[in-house]
Amino acid sequence: MTQRLALLGATGSIGDSTVEVVRHHPDRLSIATLGALGRNPEALLALVREFRPRLLAVVDPAVAQALRPMLPPGVELAAGPEALLAAATHPEVDKVVAAIVGAAGLPPVAAALAAGKPVALANKESLVVAGRLLTDLARRTGAEIVPIDSEHVALHQALRCGTREEVRRLVLTASGGPFLNRDPATFANIRREEALRHPTWSMGAKISVDSSTLINKGLELIEASHLFGIPPDAIDIVIHPRSLVHSLVEFRDGSWLAQLSVNDMIFPIQYALAYPERWANEFPRLALEELRTLEFLPLDHRRFPAVQLARAALAAGESAPAVLNAANEVAVHAFLDGRIGYLDILATISEVLDAHRAVPLADLAAALEWDHWGRQRATEVLSKRRRSR
Repeated sequence: MTQRLALLGATGSIGDSTVEVVRHHPDRLSIATLGALGRNPEALLALVREFRPRLLAVVDPAVAQALRPMLPPGVELAAGPEALLAAATHPEVDKVVAAIVGAAGLPPVAAALAAGKPVALANKESLVVAGRLLTDLARRTGAEIVPIDSEHVALHQALRCGTREEVRRLVLTASGGPFLNRDPATFANIRREEALRHPTWSMGAKISVDSSTLINKGLELIEASHLFGIPPDAIDIVIHPRSLVHSLVEFRDGSWLAQLSVNDMIFPIQYALAYPERWANEFPRLALEELRTLEFLPLDHRRFPAVQLARAALAAGESAPAVLNAANEVAVHAFLDGRIGYLDILATISEVLDAHRAVPLADLAAALEWDHWGRQRATEVLSKRRRSR
């Protein structure tokens, strides 16, 4: 039976890899709905013409209007902020691939789970902003969340070998990004193109910058705690520059289980779409004889303080991770636009968190309100920094 997908974030890096998996398994997978913000209309139109989805959802109304006359017959068009919700909850969708970057991906994830649809989750920010709310919602509706991030897919696979009570700790691996060996005294001089030059993965601009500061590992720590029900003090991070071991689980008897593969997102994406099955494929294999050594290094918190910021936010209370994520998104986009320096990213996050007093989240609306507050506060902090220069 063919599994019909809603692909949200269709033209991003995760969307590109998901499309490759769909092409590889035409007898198992099809695309029922496509969703995108609308930043790459040419690529979006090409996907529509190739896969002929029932619905195309475009958040940018102007882009949607421009695409309308070029759509093949039978493709419905939805535009505006609610369009992604329609794509996620379409009656012909069997599973939702949630790959919209940032907090913008949260509402369609929540809508899909509320409709009882399983979610293959690449949008880690959803669980950072509203982790307990989403996992509680999934339990109520019976909709399973299966991760797409390579680190969480590795943990998901290893955890199938034992019970939660048997787990001593989870260990997320980090490549260390492009600045693992750079002198921290020069970090103030880091330019946009340097931060985007990830040594082992090909990703979008925002995620690449997150990987350079290692805030992505802080977000992944928060996500892992919610996904797997593991307390944050039982989740560690190690540096593994080659990105071949995607994460590890240590069990209480001293046994370790690790997951290895070529560092290409097609592998975790196929896992998430095939679960609980495993499908054969013809993707490139990891040659064990070429591994030579697998190096693991301790995380230097003085070089990469972002992980400690995330730990502190998670410990502070439910609204703090939402504020952390919001401040990071605003600061990263300001850096990518050339409005602030590299060191201003974490300085902005820290200042916003210092101004926040964490509270429990009553519902999704509260999570989004704190996301909005974090964005406003970060914008104010950045404006003040620019004026003081």
